[in-house]
Amino acid sequence: MSTTTDSRTALRICPLCEATCGLTLTIEGTRVTSARGDRDDVFSHGFICPKGASFGAADSDPDRLRTPLVRKDGELREATWEEAFDAIAAGLRPIVERYGPHAVGAVLGNPNVHTMAGALYPPVLLAGLGTHSIFTASTVDQMPKHVSSGLLYGDALAIPVPDLDRTDHLLLIGANPLESNGSLCTAPDFPGKLKALKARGGTLTVIDPRRTRTAKLADRHVAIRPGTDALLLAAMAYVLFEEKLTDLGELAELVQGLDELAEAVRDFTPEAAAEACDVDAATIRALARELAAAPTAAVYGRIGSCTVEHGTLASWLVDILNILTGNLDRPGGALFPQAATDKTPRPAGPGRGFALGRWHSRVSRHPEAKGELPIAALAEEIDTATAEGEPVRALIAVAANPVLSTPDGDRLDKALDSLDFMVSVDPYLNETSRHAHVVLPPPPPSQSPHHDFAFNTLAVRNQVRYTRAAVPLEPGRMAETEILARLVLAVTGMHGADPSAVDDMVIGQTLGKAVKEPHSPVHGRDARELAAQLTGESGPERRLDLMLRLGPYGDGFGVRREGLTLEKLLDQPHGIDLGPLQPRLPQPLKTRSGRVELLPQPLADDLPRLRDALRRRPEGLVLVGRRHLRSNNSWMHNIPALTGGTNRCTLHIHPDDAERLGVTDGAPVRVKGAGGQVVAPAEVTDAVRRGVVSLPHGWGHDRPGTWLTHAAADPGVNVNQLLDGSLLDPLSGTAVLNGVPIEIAPTGTTL
Repeated sequence: MSTTTDSRTALRICPLCEATCGLTLTIEGTRVTSARGDRDDVFSHGFICPKGASFGAADSDPDRLRTPLVRKDGELREATWEEAFDAIAAGLRPIVERYGPHAVGAVLGNPNVHTMAGALYPPVLLAGLGTHSIFTASTVDQMPKHVSSGLLYGDALAIPVPDLDRTDHLLLIGANPLESNGSLCTAPDFPGKLKALKARGGTLTVIDPRRTRTAKLADRHVAIRPGTDALLLAAMAYVLFEEKLTDLGELAELVQGLDELAEAVRDFTPEAAAEACDVDAATIRALARELAAAPTAAVYGRIGSCTVEHGTLASWLVDILNILTGNLDRPGGALFPQAATDKTPRPAGPGRGFALGRWHSRVSRHPEAKGELPIAALAEEIDTATAEGEPVRALIAVAANPVLSTPDGDRLDKALDSLDFMVSVDPYLNETSRHAHVVLPPPPPSQSPHHDFAFNTLAVRNQVRYTRAAVPLEPGRMAETEILARLVLAVTGMHGADPSAVDDMVIGQTLGKAVKEPHSPVHGRDARELAAQLTGESGPERRLDLMLRLGPYGDGFGVRREGLTLEKLLDQPHGIDLGPLQPRLPQPLKTRSGRVELLPQPLADDLPRLRDALRRRPEGLVLVGRRHLRSNNSWMHNIPALTGGTNRCTLHIHPDDAERLGVTDGAPVRVKGAGGQVVAPAEVTDAVRRGVVSLPHGWGHDRPGTWLTHAAADPGVNVNQLLDGSLLDPLSGTAVLNGVPIEIAPTGTTL
């Protein structure tokens, strides 16, 4: 309700992190002046974090681009939308036609999963382009979890999440949800849920080399040596077998390979793992016993256990512990969410399974995982000639800043400058988009609709919400959905066609397939008649309506009277609660056996590498990353309200290490790794364990040619420049970002 003729309120789902909190925006004219939590939101119930509270500042950042930029005579200049797409069609199509589709690379950054457009159109773009040169933020983040889920369950997107509201025992490894707000686990007010767990008598255990805010809340904090997560988890699995603490419960008939698994972990005794992990054997045994003894329990691992040399094995072992204690797929354990836009559930039974290495990168022969190549290999795929195919000559970057977010940004910086053509879809001229020949800026979030396609598949409670744009598009702007639809047309030889053709094509293909599937609610019906029933003000809304109707809660185009449709969702502006997570196995399984395959061959083949790690005794300092509550990777440092205070680019170092190395608090320190050197101010703190230093990621805004006024004033340093990109988890292609050996010394001292 408006309080004045110029002021009104509007609802909006926050797109600034994975928690997806509901917001109530105050709008004066077309400007968002404040944001508060929506108390009636069915999922977040009024919770808000500093990022959400700063929605208006992020939305109105004066450095956001407002018109396309096209490179002319070596300089990026403002252009019309028509000029921009003409340039794209003229620049990309000849490369595809001369060198083939793999000569065009695509880079997708994590902001894509925070927008409707980013969920709906990149899959169409990649399919139309037909390239194998696909790189995303997943291989500096969560790809190990996708690979382990694919191998265990046959579906890389079947990721169980902890049932936070009902569990009695929660073990977190490499996760800091009080700062991240959750990741691969969508949970508004994660801090409140952890406090509620403790208030009802539950136990919180945190395994992390840093005493994070989350660790401070824990009943038990285990300061593990970075990079040894898989060893600790394997030793816990050993204890469960050795002490006969395994109890699969109702899972027993749904798994295969239990005996083989027991044999596979028999070398990982707590005594063997203790020294490598720097966690005593008694503590490892206690962790396993406590997990087994809890009435319900869940193990949850995140980026700290993913971006290490055994990231896929660690992600696999997280689920193995949940399975061995009977906590997978049961209330209070770890369950598979059911999103409203999921595909129509198919009958349980064997599926196609999950394959790795269907193709390889051209230079280092890295295997693909989930259709992607390691983003750490992007620079060499551009700048290195081989007899094996064409290098990447053109690049499409959508909401991506790999110069800062991937190893060895200096090399990638030079490689991007050598491309024949580059398109960047980005609201900023940043460290990566400054290399583009065309920059297409999406509008600010207040001018876009929002539905969380990806995060609802990871939500700790089933629900569905949709908000239309809170503010009309400004004159001269183009909706992000139209930008990406026109990009699809430009790169696939259909430049100039109506962008609605993309949505019509997807709707036609989806319904054409659905009417042929025996388990579909529209089996045998006329696809064109069904398409005519779809509602919505735009192509994206019609596609949302389609997915809701065909989804697990949908009306099936009239088959289920009470089922979901877009119209019913619009009638509930605060969302629709679909209830707590429920056991779903065996339906989500797509393995060839139709069962949970406990020891798939690729994982078994990687275990010798983990056994070798038992004998390693690393010396010297190792590096870990750091997350800040008021930041999200590289894309929020231009907002004054979200920088300063604790959100600073400092090197955390333990007092004992600082004294030994002659480092004083606040003084500049030189940090050297395999990829280069950086200088950052020291912050002496016992929040990190001895032998470990920590730098946050996403900083390093000091390159020329960007339009990031506030970020450039306090640029920080790029932690990923310490890495040369050669260290990868071999199964997932994920860059090793944590547990990396480095050297440090006060400035003026030679390293």
